[in-house]
Amino acid sequence: MSGSRKVIDARALPCPEPVVLTKKAVEEGGFEVLEVRVGCESARENVLRYAGYAGLEATLAREEGAAAVIEIRAAPATAPQKGPLAAPSTTAPPAVSAESAAGATVFLSSSSIGRGDDELGALLMRGFTYALAEAEVPPARIILMNSGVRLAIEGSECLPNLRRLAESGIDVLACGTCLEYYGLKDKLAVGRVSNMYEIAGLLLSGRSLSL
Repeated sequence: MSGSRKVIDARALPCPEPVVLTKKAVEEGGFEVLEVRVGCESARENVLRYAGYAGLEATLAREEGAAAVIEIRAAPATAPQKGPLAAPSTTAPPAVSAESAAGATVFLSSSSIGRGDDELGALLMRGFTYALAEAEVPPARIILMNSGVRLAIEGSECLPNLRRLAESGIDVLACGTCLEYYGLKDKLAVGRVSNMYEIAGLLLSGRSLSL
């Protein structure tokens, strides 16, 4: 397959479709270079992140405003894929990683806890994130969705707690669609932007706690 090139034009597609198409193309193989064309920053970052999970060499070949061209080189036949977006094994369940053994995935779908008084709910969330930062057994990761993404922006009372968690190595993921909906994508102050495809895979890969 020397010199063969496969092209995916995902410029008009929203996340997570560019990542899904890239994953399928990698699994199908038959190329030396996979060229993925994306139309926004979040798609670019997600495709590059997937390539990293899969253990593949990826480079940003060109940028034209928000659009970009990513080149992914085929892995050697003996190199296994890795990470939550890799193809699952058909012979045995995946081994439990040290990260997942350390604690559960914490899924926060709101900026407050419970229903009723919003001020009380916000106070409870601040206390909960502080407890997470102080816990002897830390969570594996924290996922923020819907109004939960507000916890990770400047001015949030929970931001110091989330920063402490991130600084200790806990992955903090914020739903990109939710950030865009609330107009907060440029105000994310801790963690990274994620997508529904990655979030679903992480929630299905081990224990989780939802609030």
